[in-house]
Amino acid sequence: MDAIKDFLKPEIIWFLVGLALLIMEFAMPGLIIAFFGVGACIVAIVCMITDIGINTQLIIFMASSVLSLLCLRKWLKGIFIGHVKSKQDMTEDLKEFVGERAVVNEKITPKAGGKVEFHGTNWAAEADEEIAEGTMVEIIGKENITLKVKVL
Repeated sequence: MDAIKDFLKPEIIWFLVGLALLIMEFAMPGLIIAFFGVGACIVAIVCMITDIGINTQLIIFMASSVLSLLCLRKWLKGIFIGHVKSKQDMTEDLKEFVGERAVVNEKITPKAGGKVEFHGTNWAAEADEEIAEGTMVEIIGKENITLKVKVL
């Protein structure tokens, strides 16, 4: 009977709950459940040091879990998943094509568009005027994968 009493000590229960939550993080990734496991381990340590009531244990558990989640999640995700050093600048992509020349492969009409060959690849193209096949054009803009062109 004493063995069961020893096993039901709050610090052992909190430690086992914390361990179970940390293991559950592997099954459900997202780096959230682990912080609650850390909170449970913190409560286990506090229970080893001092004798506190269940209400205080729950407050410590909630506070330490939420604070560690808010303070450390972004940093730890950066360590485990990786930091994004820079995001692609869409204006840079636009500058790459503007001013370049292309050849019309398929007649371009103002409403239906057409196709141009640029750097060996066919691109959808739009223009404000009708442009015949074989005409050399200048790229004046880009919207998604459609090039805006004008006659040279």
